[in-house]
Amino acid sequence: MTCDLARRGHEVWLGCRRGSETRVIERARAEGVERIVTFAFRGGLSPGADAADVRRLLRWLPGVDAVHVHRGKEHWLAAVANRLSRTPRPLVRTRHIVQAVRPHAPNRWLYRHATALVHTVTEAMRQQYIAAELLPADRIVTLPGGVDAHRFRPAPADPQLRARLGAGEGMMLVGVIGGLRVMKGHHVLIEAAAPLAARNDRLRMVFVGRGSMETSIRAALKHHRLDASVTLAGFIEDLPAVMTALDVALYVPVESEGMSRVVFEYLASGCPLIAARVGVVPEVLSDREHALLVPGGDPAALSTALAEMLGDVALRRRLGTAGRALVEERYAGSRVAAALERQYDCLAAA
Repeated sequence: MTCDLARRGHEVWLGCRRGSETRVIERARAEGVERIVTFAFRGGLSPGADAADVRRLLRWLPGVDAVHVHRGKEHWLAAVANRLSRTPRPLVRTRHIVQAVRPHAPNRWLYRHATALVHTVTEAMRQQYIAAELLPADRIVTLPGGVDAHRFRPAPADPQLRARLGAGEGMMLVGVIGGLRVMKGHHVLIEAAAPLAARNDRLRMVFVGRGSMETSIRAALKHHRLDASVTLAGFIEDLPAVMTALDVALYVPVESEGMSRVVFEYLASGCPLIAARVGVVPEVLSDREHALLVPGGDPAALSTALAEMLGDVALRRRLGTAGRALVEERYAGSRVAAALERQYDCLAAA
């Protein structure tokens, strides 16, 4: 959203953790973010580093109209700085994860008295806040998030990249983009794909990402005799090119991940999608209108949906087109930035 707000004429500052240059800061600068300031943002309680961060925030606050935070540590530091400042600014928190916030006394102060507005990325998460009575319902807004529709867009597939990902001429390439972690559902996919690969030597799959489950995933692929059918591609910088190289995209976690940004990136890229009904998916997608939806953690249902998608070119085209149209209508970064802008204006005026 930083880039989209900047495109709308706002001066946007990005506060990042010191030491995240390669993973965050360099990428932000590459995408056009010019104003970046770093903080320690140490995990847990770190009195020296935390005090230094608060002092830096105090110097920063007079020059901004609102402060928007995304994690608990930054939330607390900004709240303390606001409390000490002669020029406190409206504090907005986006909640991305599904674990409910505990309504103990410190959190009641943080949300009721120190936070002007909370964004949740799913309505289910908003209802958690309401049930906990952490702050009034009119100060909690569901904003599913968005995607840079300029960066992620339909484009011709790169044959060289498809070959690198394991798909030669005439093959069908199915991809999963995400860390190699238990909740991402790679093992469910492996079980679902095994019978299909045995019948279809044109099927190739690619897992893009890294993680602690790589050894386990390789063992599962060997057990199901899928070694030659699946490429573990590791980290790839150019995700838009990867998405346009896929014939089918999969989002199959076994439990909710909250926002699930990759779902919106697949849709924006015009990639036909099979998605598990977890997290934001059932709130934003309709089965067979925008994607094929399956129960999370169900390899049989996933296998059936994958077979249908691979065998029906008209279905793939229709869903790819519908997914892009949905993003343009509701979830493009420019639309989400406009919604944020209206909320910031109201908070600044108040």
